[in-house]
Amino acid sequence: MVRHQQPQKKKWALYSALLLTLVVGFTSCKENAINNLSPADSPVYITNYDRSINFNQYKTFSLPDSVVIESNTGYQPSLGPIESRFVANVASAFTSRGFQRVNRGQAADLGVAIIRVNNLYTGVGVDPYGYYGGYWGGGFGGLGGYNPYYPSYYTYQVADQYWEIQVVDLKNRPTTSPGTEAQLNVLYSATIRGADVTTQQDVDAATTAIFNQSPYLRASN
Repeated sequence: MVRHQQPQKKKWALYSALLLTLVVGFTSCKENAINNLSPADSPVYITNYDRSINFNQYKTFSLPDSVVIESNTGYQPSLGPIESRFVANVASAFTSRGFQRVNRGQAADLGVAIIRVNNLYTGVGVDPYGYYGGYWGGGFGGLGGYNPYYPSYYTYQVADQYWEIQVVDLKNRPTTSPGTEAQLNVLYSATIRGADVTTQQDVDAATTAIFNQSPYLRASN
């Protein structure tokens, strides 16, 4: 039995040494990657789609001429140089994939929306070291020189800003009763996070990366 276990122990020792080497290598690579990130590498492009859908069944798409600004207070359209570039690039990308853009108000198979999310959240926190009073001296009702502890409160704000492209199914929209609004299925979404998109070159880089990641977005010939 001992003769059979000895090679096994040596093998696991080799595995352990190899695993340690890999962990050290991965850690080193991770630290270098973070430290050496350039502005061009900081954006993150996340794409997702409904795997059960074949986009070949869709022929046309509707895309407004403006971008939707989503904030805590609601939604509003916006059209500046950056937004116009987004609309033009997305429309060109869909057209190059075989889809035909229709005018506003006309029936379309797909609805495309470009969204600029700009939310600001306010919260309340507790500072556990905010108030000691006379904790280390003085007296309070027989506590032997220890005053009670009262935490202090503070407010903070967190900004959540990113771009998003959504594609919904208008061709197979569910039927609804009068006075109700149909819940459209989202077939595709792309999110741009990381460094903000502030120039037209940023828009070009983002839209190119997004559609390179989405080869399935293609109409039938």
